[in-house]
Amino acid sequence: MRHPRAGDHATAGQDPAPGHRAVPDGHPADVPDDAPVFAGAAAEEIDADVPGAVGHVLETVLRDRVERARALDPVFGADIAERVARLTLHGGKRMRPQLLWWALRGCGGGLEPDQRESALRLAAALELLQTCALVQDDVMDASALRRGRPALHVELGAQYPAQGPRTSRSLGRAGAILAGDLALAWADDVFAAQQADAGPKAAPAVREIWREMRTEMVAGQYLDVLDQATSARSAARAIRAACLKSARYSVERPLALGAALAGAGARTTEALGVAGRCAGIAFQLHDDLLGAFGDPRLTGKPSGDDLREGKRTYLVAVARARAEEHRDRASLEVLDHRIGAGRLSQAELAEVRDVLVATGARAAVEKRIERLVRRGTDHLAGAALAPGPAHRLRRLLNAAAGLTDTWPAPGGGGQGPSQHPAGNDEPPPTACLSGTAGPGEVR
Repeated sequence: MRHPRAGDHATAGQDPAPGHRAVPDGHPADVPDDAPVFAGAAAEEIDADVPGAVGHVLETVLRDRVERARALDPVFGADIAERVARLTLHGGKRMRPQLLWWALRGCGGGLEPDQRESALRLAAALELLQTCALVQDDVMDASALRRGRPALHVELGAQYPAQGPRTSRSLGRAGAILAGDLALAWADDVFAAQQADAGPKAAPAVREIWREMRTEMVAGQYLDVLDQATSARSAARAIRAACLKSARYSVERPLALGAALAGAGARTTEALGVAGRCAGIAFQLHDDLLGAFGDPRLTGKPSGDDLREGKRTYLVAVARARAEEHRDRASLEVLDHRIGAGRLSQAELAEVRDVLVATGARAAVEKRIERLVRRGTDHLAGAALAPGPAHRLRRLLNAAAGLTDTWPAPGGGGQGPSQHPAGNDEPPPTACLSGTAGPGEVR
């Protein structure tokens, strides 16, 4: 049995034009929120194609939601609801759903139909939560691209050019914020629908994780924009924001949801939590490297956007700390005058990248990613999961941290060795949610 993939309905060069249908055609009767959307699939069938199974659930749910939005108002349906559906259905890797599913399977779950249904709905809710985060993050960062195409706020603003550039941009931003709100509302709808299938023992634990995850995500995003606005330069604060913004909701919480749904014990749950936190921080540090050195053909976003926007990443914080310790005024001047300057030429971007390499910051971040993944793998082994799912999770955690990826050499150089040898200059890491690291926290 082959589950339909989200990408089956849109291929390169065939994406719907702005304002046109982005989900399968048809006008089905309303689908009750608690109606089964993937009834009958065996666990082994889902194992064979987790992204496809989740894509099938999303297509079913979003077809209904978009039809309801069109009935409410055709313009709202076309401008906002269809765009939310299209972004959710196309282009993502379904990493969070896969982490949730394989944690469930690793803990011995997924054997009962109701539990499988609950897991797939939870996975779909995670994807909608991710859509909310992406859309609103693009507005806050003024990002022009997302997954290789215009970001939602850019596309929506361009749909109304007759209103003038300023009004069109304002409409695009406002509409995107509302689109993010809609994605969050739909995520909560889908989450609520799975609670009955989760069972009386698992449902309260799953609900508590969901509540905490949403707040953590918002807190992390706020710290991110606050640090950017106030020019915060602390590496420890950058790690804290990364943990809340990405590590928890991208890796740790999906693993926790799968374990809770399976009814895992305290030891397994704790080991998965630490493994997820380590890998989640590594995931964000890898994303920081991509933001500075990534190939747009692979990332779907312009290279160097984080540098132009002045993101106060751990990568930049380490570069600054090393330059200050070694009294490298030339590197500090580049960091002060280039990062956050907005429009930067390719030569200016290359100059910043050279500093990130020459100070040893890039190498330090890469080494820290490797250490975090090794530590996460050790904790994953301590979770005593079923061998097959444990292997899948190891591969997912490594992929999330980018250990199989390579970054192109910075333009204009950046290949040389660090001018500042590694020492004890890396600021001490902090626990994710407290001032000092506690037992099991990332150190």
